[in-house]
Amino acid sequence: MDESAMYITSRAFKNGERIPPQYTQDGQGARSNISPPLEWYNIPDETVCLVLIVEDPAPQMERSPRSFCHWVVLNIPPTLKGLPEHFTTKEHDDDRDELTQIREGINDFKVPSYFGPKPPVGEHNYEFRLYALDAYPKVPKKPNVDRLKEAMEGHILKEAVLTGHYSKDQYGTGNEKGYYPSGVPQLSGPGRAQLKSQHNNTRVATVAHQ
Repeated sequence: MDESAMYITSRAFKNGERIPPQYTQDGQGARSNISPPLEWYNIPDETVCLVLIVEDPAPQMERSPRSFCHWVVLNIPPTLKGLPEHFTTKEHDDDRDELTQIREGINDFKVPSYFGPKPPVGEHNYEFRLYALDAYPKVPKKPNVDRLKEAMEGHILKEAVLTGHYSKDQYGTGNEKGYYPSGVPQLSGPGRAQLKSQHNNTRVATVAHQ
């Protein structure tokens, strides 16, 4: 691998490995449907913001002719080195903190949060794709993935992907095949507030290095 290339990784699973159940809609109780910890490296110097999109790239049978989106996170400061487990933009009201610029878009479950894998029969791949942009995407406050991708065109400096897989031996509910939410999405977690100290430490280290 090119040591200078931008890449994304996770302590929860390696590229090409199975995603642990707690990061899917399965799992046990509170330890289910939470976003995995993510880290990224070698962000281009000219990056203005980062975007993270999590998708199952396979068309979802009769429910959708395209890939299925599980998470949209945009306007991530390029100084951040990743996102913690169970990240959310909820319950953060400090307007003085520049991390308030991070937003979550609408996924294909029609909610602005992470919704983990729960595929139909068979094994599916899930791509955690990171984009470095040279400008903030001009989109509504909570864009869907199609609107966001359209706004990103012509502004992508680099992209990187972490792929995990997961399988489910049963369909969802009823007779229609496809994805189904399992209850209310998880909306609690460490969120942006937990990132503040990490962000400040990064800025101090950057100034010291200069």
